[in-house]
Amino acid sequence: MVKNRVSKLKAGALELCALPELGIENLHIRVDSGAATSSLHVDNIQEFTRNGRNWVSFDLHPDVHNVEKVTRTTVRIKGRKKVKSSSADTEKRVVITTPIQLGGREWPIKLTLTDRSEMTYLMLLGREAMAGRIIVDPEFDYLLNSEPSDDEKPDDYHEEE
Repeated sequence: MVKNRVSKLKAGALELCALPELGIENLHIRVDSGAATSSLHVDNIQEFTRNGRNWVSFDLHPDVHNVEKVTRTTVRIKGRKKVKSSSADTEKRVVITTPIQLGGREWPIKLTLTDRSEMTYLMLLGREAMAGRIIVDPEFDYLLNSEPSDDEKPDDYHEEE
């Protein structure tokens, strides 16, 4: 059987994406092929049942440059996943599905919701979301986007000399 091959995006270790259904644009993300699962920083997670289905409400920060701006969002829960962090702690997280826009393309991804406030990036894109779509070249940043302007660059952004 011959598969129809679509060219894969070549991403750097850092990229900009949008999560349109969550109202997020120009989100700096860490692209991490070592992580299976993608995760998004949220606060105040509250789970509830509506019409026999499981839902979750949470606060997110749609504008990375203004962390005071908070949006309350409600979505259906797609499942739960046990995730082992880089510090070897295990946490059971809520999983949602939402479209991602990256490199001029859009596709649905699964995201776990967690507190990433101690991390530099509010979102980590894991290999499950990249499978069949993205090749990562960790030597570079922002291969899918034009170079961000100085006011768009994250605080820890360093250009190679």
